[in-house]
Amino acid sequence: MEKPTQEKCSIGGFSFGKIRDSATFGTVPSASAKPAIYLLGSTKDSSSKVTDASSTEKRENNHLFTFPAARPNLVSQWRDIEWTEEKKTSLMKTISSYIPSCADVNQAQVLLLGPVGSGKSSFISSVQSVFNGRVTNRAMVGSSSNSFTKKLQSFNIHGQNGEHPTGLILCDMMGLGGEEMTGPTLHDILSIIKGHVPEGHKFSPDQPVRSETVGYVKRPSLQNKIHCVAFVVDASKVLTYPKGLRTTFQQLREHISDLGVHQVALLTHVDQICSETDKDATQVYKSHIIRDMMGKAGALLGMSTSYIVPVKNYSSELDLDVNTDVLLLSAVDHILQYTDLHFQDNTSHHTGPKID
Repeated sequence: MEKPTQEKCSIGGFSFGKIRDSATFGTVPSASAKPAIYLLGSTKDSSSKVTDASSTEKRENNHLFTFPAARPNLVSQWRDIEWTEEKKTSLMKTISSYIPSCADVNQAQVLLLGPVGSGKSSFISSVQSVFNGRVTNRAMVGSSSNSFTKKLQSFNIHGQNGEHPTGLILCDMMGLGGEEMTGPTLHDILSIIKGHVPEGHKFSPDQPVRSETVGYVKRPSLQNKIHCVAFVVDASKVLTYPKGLRTTFQQLREHISDLGVHQVALLTHVDQICSETDKDATQVYKSHIIRDMMGKAGALLGMSTSYIVPVKNYSSELDLDVNTDVLLLSAVDHILQYTDLHFQDNTSHHTGPKID
């Protein structure tokens, strides 16, 4: 048998070893190698709240970040959105009746990808809460600086009152980074998108996904693959994420784009940087500070703000709020628009990029 060869490369500013083995899918990191993506930063106090008070300052990672002084909210919204019960009902109907525009796929799969504590699991639970008619936490949410989610989990979004599942599945996975210097590798992330990783797979930096992995899908169908990636970043941490994160996002986005998968982004915890939005979600598109933070998030991710939507997740609330519901459902609708672009690119004619 041919002996695997050891190579060195650098992804996202981190050097790591990888083994090129013709018997396995592509190239995989060696068991002793450091993950390609890890320690993407966490704040010292994940529960601290950043308001839009004048001259608000926050010191993280030995750097001083100053938030701009508060300004009166805009008179008109910088994005047009209706805040009514009728709008909520309309969005719920649209999402509940969604059918992927591809005969080979029953449900669209969207992967949520972001740093530890960015609000991926909270977003899933919040969306499910809207359809359940009450605040629930089906996707387990942690509060530490390390990723609470350790494995790949898929959540069927059910229709109103727990009816039949919609055509949407939200996929949760281990967060990028954490204090334990561990996290998913670039190889593992791309393996998920390509459809090789089985449901429930537990990630480990010293046990990368390979053809010998239990449940490994050798010949994934279009249904097995990820059809859209939604990056998730915390609005209250955008200015304090480590500098290497921008490079990591750039590398991720380039590789994902090469697979022909469209990408969007969710800016979570906007209520933590704007007190007015914390009180009333309808103020989100009138807030100067949120609009400015959207631009900074775009620079971090390397994408236009037209791909980014602000989100307010349910956290301590016990009851639903129609305006928060509209904001959450609008984010899901935004995701589905780009998900369908993937199906248009991957029709039965195979005119789009092929994902091996």
